[in-house]
Parts: sequence; structure tokens; C-alpha cells
Amino acid sequence: MSMSLDGFVADSNHGVGEVFDWYFASGDVEIQTGGADNMTFRVSQQSADYIRDRTFELGAVLTGRKTFEVAHGWGGTHAWGPAFVVTHKVPAGWPRPNSNVNFITNGLETAVKQAKIAAEGKNVAVHGADIIQQLMNAGLLDEIQVDIAAVILGSGVRLFEHLQGTPMFLGNPTTIQGVGVTHLRYPVVKK
Repeated sequence: MSMSLDGFVADSNHGVGEVFDWYFASGDVEIQTGGADNMTFRVSQQSADYIRDRTFELGAVLTGRKTFEVAHGWGGTHAWGPAFVVTHKVPAGWPRPNSNVNFITNGLETAVKQAKIAAEGKNVAVHGADIIQQLMNAGLLDEIQVDIAAVILGSGVRLFEHLQGTPMFLGNPTTIQGVGVTHLRYPVVKK
């Protein structure tokens, strides 16, 4: 997740431009995302190495319905492996032929199991504040990776708003300084 310094992953209208700007104008190293939308990131060498390492480790993505909608379903093909969207109802026009976007309507635990199977031993990334909070509350998140963008939004969608059982303890972070962003990786301490 990319997040503002004050803890927001999106503005009040669920726009993510400000917290994602670093992907497109923080350096001269180009990274093609692949997938249906095939965006080109332009980041610093440190961020490029970080992104390449993280995406190499990924086998699947778990996300919520709001993130799916904001991303326009990634054009039907998520660049970083099959996507599993946790939702109460499959949206009209989905599933689509030749798409790697799957919809899970029977619960978070089922979605986690299916994403892990699809990942074939690799990591499962998680997109979306609500789904991350649900996973944290259920004790199903192993690590938090957050990219702190050099911006303060002041309001919007908070990443850590609706957590239960706090304080929640994290292990020592790994940090990588990019240009306009600091990459943080925290293991979640299981009790």
C-alpha cells in the first residue's frame, strides 16, 4: 500500500493520485507493470529494486470490492498474478473470459485459502484498506508493507482506522529510502 505520511491511502473521493505520484515521477528507471493496463512506472533505482523484489515474490493478490472498482478491474488482468476480490456479490459483466480476476463471495478465510493455493508457495499481496483491516482483525496478515509517500492529505481513507485488539505489535522494520517515498516492511508479531 502507498500511504500519505498522515496515514491515508486515498483521498475522500477514493482517489489515489497523490499517494501514487511517486510511481510515475520520482526517477528515471522505467518498470512496465504488465497486465491489461500495462502502466510504466518511472522511479529511483532504490524504488525500482524494491518493486522488482516485491513483485518477484508475488503469486496472487487479495483485494476488496472498492479497490477492484477504483482500479476498473485492472482491465480484466491483474499484472501481479491472479486477483481474488472479496465481495458479497459478483459485479455485472464478471467473471470475464481470459481474466485472472476471481470473485469470492463466501468469506475472507475462503479468499485467503484460494489466494494461497493460486500463489503456489509465493506471497499473496493485499490491496485495499478495508480488506487489510479485516485481515489484521482476523489475525491473518503476516507482514505490512507500506510505501510512505512524501505528502500529507489531511483527510480521506485511513489504512489503520478500524482495528480491533490494539495495540498491535510489529517486528523490526526493513526500510528503503526512495525518492519521494520511504518503503517500510514490518513483520506482524503473532501472539
